[in-house]
Amino acid sequence: MTEPPSPPTPPNQPPVPPGYGHLPGPPPPSAHGFPPQGDNPYAQPVGQQAPQAPYGQQPQPGYGYPPPPATVPMAAPGAPAAPRGRMHLLVTASVVVTLVLGTGAYFTFAGDDGGKGDGGKKPVAGGGSAPVAQPSGSASVDQGDGKGTGMSDADLNSGRKPGESKVLWLRTNSTQLPGGGGDATGQWIVGDTVVKSFYKSLTGFGVSDGKEKWKVTFPTKVCSTPPQTTTDGKVVVGIMDGESDSATCNQLKLVDLKTGKEGWTKEIPKEGMFDIMVTPSLAITGDTVTASRVGAASAFKVSTGDRLFGSNVPEGCTPGSYAAGQGKIVAVATCADGIEELQGTDPVSGQKSWTYRFPQGWKVSKVYSVDPLVVDVKQRDKNQRSIMVLGPDGKQRSQLSGEGQFTPRCDDPILDRPLQDCWGVVVDAGSDTIVLPTEGASNELVAFDLGTGKPKWRTPAGDKRALVPLKAEGGKLYAYNSAADRATGGEVISLPIGAGGKPTTVLHNPSGPAAPLENSFYTPQIAYVDGRLFMSSTHITGEGKDEKFLMVFGK
Repeated sequence: MTEPPSPPTPPNQPPVPPGYGHLPGPPPPSAHGFPPQGDNPYAQPVGQQAPQAPYGQQPQPGYGYPPPPATVPMAAPGAPAAPRGRMHLLVTASVVVTLVLGTGAYFTFAGDDGGKGDGGKKPVAGGGSAPVAQPSGSASVDQGDGKGTGMSDADLNSGRKPGESKVLWLRTNSTQLPGGGGDATGQWIVGDTVVKSFYKSLTGFGVSDGKEKWKVTFPTKVCSTPPQTTTDGKVVVGIMDGESDSATCNQLKLVDLKTGKEGWTKEIPKEGMFDIMVTPSLAITGDTVTASRVGAASAFKVSTGDRLFGSNVPEGCTPGSYAAGQGKIVAVATCADGIEELQGTDPVSGQKSWTYRFPQGWKVSKVYSVDPLVVDVKQRDKNQRSIMVLGPDGKQRSQLSGEGQFTPRCDDPILDRPLQDCWGVVVDAGSDTIVLPTEGASNELVAFDLGTGKPKWRTPAGDKRALVPLKAEGGKLYAYNSAADRATGGEVISLPIGAGGKPTTVLHNPSGPAAPLENSFYTPQIAYVDGRLFMSSTHITGEGKDEKFLMVFGK
């Protein structure tokens, strides 16, 4: 295996150490590449011209994630292409408070009794039968009657050792579904309720006991969900406009996640002849929800459903996707010459405040944070990649430079380009720090200084374990560390996000029967909120057998 050549070292910078997987430092200025930090000829104000395990799931390595996708060499536009073969990743810095947990995730639900509450059926935490899920659906779907055999009677906490946390509750699902099973692409924790989307419904469960609090059933499948809610706990989801093979995901529905009450329903209007209504990617900021799909995007007012703005602009570059969060929106637009640009966009009016124009051939792949703005860009013809950080005025900030292969977990559908479907990246603006995991098992978390782009600290997962950052809160980083083997549980650890140091275990999941179940989750969605760890499956096979769905740990 040959090492890719190190890029030229900019003036007044230390030499770049060689080594496989090294993240090169900022490239030198180039007429065709990224400009140096600060002044940026591509950024200009508007108006100026640019120049088989338990419950039907196979155990996976680490904490259930499949092997990460092949990484591509990270380089600034215009830099020489890296050699083919094993590729490595260059990352560029910024601040982000991210975590789109469970990228491309499909969640699974445990049972209900036809929308009438639990009816005395309790979720499993230590023996007994689990309720059977009962989504509404066509006649071909088993509607369920609450009489399924549920889970094994094994006490999930029977092998718990001193100091270990316990399984607070577990929901399973034995719904029979047509085709290849059901997706559940939404999970939100709002106050004392955890809400999951699955098939044709949203269901709210009590975070402490797992009891069903409410359920909203739709006539067709839930086809799109945003990672965010409004500040008062409302969400807009996409549902199909029918059940035929030609049905499209063009219906938006407002739901109050605190009460389970439905609001308005609106159809996404076509934004022109090239608006291909593939599953839209939804994102919420303030009172605005954006819906981005292939070739077009729209924005709506959450409170009323009224259209605010979209791709159908009278002149200039055409917005094709929006990323939203932290009170801001950024558009990815395509110009008549084929060049792509970023646009700072007002969340109410859609007016541009700045633009950043990329070199020819470079495309925005992902947006890791909107404020501060962190974008992943690629030049596919040359097999190059870079992660850029832009300031509030659209000017470039800094690049990360350090040893490691960093691969955020993202969904990469064939037709669509969802901008905000990645997780495993945590940024804390207070400490000016971004934390990324290196790829694979026995990995590390690496924190970078956002001002300099240089590493601040590293912490290893340990042999045969894998760390993934979850969130920053109160000056601390919280991360999930998978178990080294199926007989022991994983952990939630914390450490100062700015300074690093020895991690503290805040939750050590139990050994015994619970451990193999925890370790067999396939691409789970993981969230740590108020001392509880929520872990859910991301797809249900729908074969009519009991499948684990949502597992919650706590003290």
